[in-house]
Amino acid sequence: MTSHLKGLVLAGLTSSAALFASAAQAVEIEYWQYFFDARVEAMETLIANFQEANPDITVTMTHFPYADYRTKVAAAIPAGEGPDVVQLFYGWLNDYVEAELIQPLPADTFPASMVDEEFFPMVQAMKDGDNYWALPTAVRSLALFYNTRLFEEAGIESPPETLDELVETAAKLTKRDGAGNITQVGITAGMTAQDHHWWREGLIRQFGGEPYTDDYQTVNYNSDAGRKALDFYTGLFTGDNPVSAIGFMDEPQAAFKAGRAGMHIDGSFRIGSLNGTRGLKWGVTELPANADGTRSNYSSYWVNAITTKAEGEKYDAAVKFMQYITSDEAMQIWLDTVGELPAKPSVGMTEENAQNETFGPFIRGLEYANTTKFANESGQRQLMVEMVERIQLEGMDPAESLAVAAEAEQKLLDDYYKD
Repeated sequence: MTSHLKGLVLAGLTSSAALFASAAQAVEIEYWQYFFDARVEAMETLIANFQEANPDITVTMTHFPYADYRTKVAAAIPAGEGPDVVQLFYGWLNDYVEAELIQPLPADTFPASMVDEEFFPMVQAMKDGDNYWALPTAVRSLALFYNTRLFEEAGIESPPETLDELVETAAKLTKRDGAGNITQVGITAGMTAQDHHWWREGLIRQFGGEPYTDDYQTVNYNSDAGRKALDFYTGLFTGDNPVSAIGFMDEPQAAFKAGRAGMHIDGSFRIGSLNGTRGLKWGVTELPANADGTRSNYSSYWVNAITTKAEGEKYDAAVKFMQYITSDEAMQIWLDTVGELPAKPSVGMTEENAQNETFGPFIRGLEYANTTKFANESGQRQLMVEMVERIQLEGMDPAESLAVAAEAEQKLLDDYYKD
């Protein structure tokens, strides 16, 4: 064998060895989230970007319908299966920690002081001592969507700026048939959607109250402010000339997408689906202020966490992936694709984003938003649904129904925090 040929053979062997070594070092991790078209599209982009920068790591994404998601996660991780990085609603954090489904983020990579400085303050609900359990790529706030075509038909030139104007505008947009039945609501209503957040963190505060005290462990809305806030809310669909109806077209967002509602309060995550609705022309503005100009908003978020399944090289890869999906670049991609807001002021409060015609009202709303610390998000929401049902279906006095809800929620909180 000539020296030249021998060199080529040795080079080939070296190259093959390098390939085998690379394959041996490659690691695959799983990422799980619930199915939502825009979210899946955004995560596909982030995964592709991450894998290009980290060719030794493969990320596979699995998604499930929202209704099945928590059940799938709870069953998979204890069995040593499923995700290494998982997405969860911030209100589920306590449940995931107690069930030992997730583990704290490494303090050397995600020091609390750095997170506190770089992220919007609301994410500190994910902190326990000097450790963070999870972090979001994006956050949400509420705003008022309005149908521009219906506004034009009604001769309304601009969206309402105050709560009083909200009611006046809704009255102009409401339509009825010959029998007096509402065929088009001026504004949607329903505690099953986002209204329970608007009532808690928006209306109660605007009427001078505070929904909870003691770090959200004590109910504080059975008060004069709480009663005024509930009277305002239920007044939208009760009385002689209601401007809304609970259960209209089943879901508030469905009524708005169908062009049968003039206004609709929803989160920034709704932007993607509204953009894809044929024939719908809409605008968005900040939530209306009260008479003295005070605004209040609610902010929530889905977070990403490393599961207890992730160990060894999978854990190291999961940490790298977490670093990327909480980066400025990832947050801008998520904003552009999903419509959810960056979790860092460095991205969200740029002039271009904060003044954006679509995203701007939500981003500006973060400046006066509060985040409810739930013990049991679905259970606490259901108590608000029942509070309204007692008023609407049973004719119970709003003050009495409010007191019943407050007592039930306090028991829920007491039972949770005593453990």
